[in-house]
Amino acid sequence: MAKMEYRRLGGSGLKVSVLSLGSWVTFANANQIETAHQAAECLDAAHQAGVNFFDNAESYAGGESERVMGAAIRELGWKRRDYVVSTKLFWGLYDGPNMRNTLNRKYLRQAIDGSLERLGLDFVDLVYCHRADRHTPIEETVWAMSDMVTRGQALYWGTSEWSADEIRAAYDVAERHHLHKPIVEQPEYNILKRERVEVEYARLYEDLKLGTTVWSPLASGLLTGKYLNGIPEGSRATLPGYEWLRHQLTDEGRNRKVAEVKKIADELGVSLAQFSLAWCVKNPHVSSVITGASTAEQVRENMTALDAVALLDDEVMQRVDLVSLM
Repeated sequence: MAKMEYRRLGGSGLKVSVLSLGSWVTFANANQIETAHQAAECLDAAHQAGVNFFDNAESYAGGESERVMGAAIRELGWKRRDYVVSTKLFWGLYDGPNMRNTLNRKYLRQAIDGSLERLGLDFVDLVYCHRADRHTPIEETVWAMSDMVTRGQALYWGTSEWSADEIRAAYDVAERHHLHKPIVEQPEYNILKRERVEVEYARLYEDLKLGTTVWSPLASGLLTGKYLNGIPEGSRATLPGYEWLRHQLTDEGRNRKVAEVKKIADELGVSLAQFSLAWCVKNPHVSSVITGASTAEQVRENMTALDAVALLDDEVMQRVDLVSLM
């Protein structure tokens, strides 16, 4: 297998593996990864392949995803210096006017304490504002996130699914007040969803040295090809709470594009999933591609995407561009 590549996270000095492992949907979910031991097997497989970045969020499985990941890391006995871990804050776990869907100072101050307790860590390397909060002054949020870094509870902070204007506004506040700036954005990015990363954020990579850790590189499984003939039993779209995915996964237009991309992957002798992950890696503005898996074997399969990167020459990339325009 090709050697893991490490890229600097935007303009920071932090290096993250170009393929990483996230816990959304899989950790602490029935029929996925239910125990810390199962999680440890996946984390270990990723780590052996060179992965050093592991992504989580307060809201995943109602906080249980953080608990499972923290317990798995302890089971593996990793040194804190050997991995980068993130969490994301916004949705909240507790009812109340200041504890849900907010980025106010009170929520952020208490939410990071809860995440660290569940993970069993003194600090996270990255903490993201999981969505933008249009009801809290952006100055308040930026000050609270900067204070979090100053206290040593996080080393860097960033955003997830913020607009380019919102990111720039946060950066400007931090610049004006000499605060810790957001260095990374976590957007959805895949062959079927390109606009935000490639067009909307285009100026931010040069102007702000913005890094990106992209999620859903396989479009929630669509770019594995397993939904070309409908939704199979036991797939993500059959899980309770993920009914919203079914329409996306059965959309005829999207599946026509998937079928065309599969033809290209077949010609190259790689799986559609390998091809789709490699395609994301090819973008130099992507710091890390967050993969998901429910077994160690799936982790190892995802890591073989590194072998496919060299096959994606300019001609292949242009063919994908044509498919995107269909």
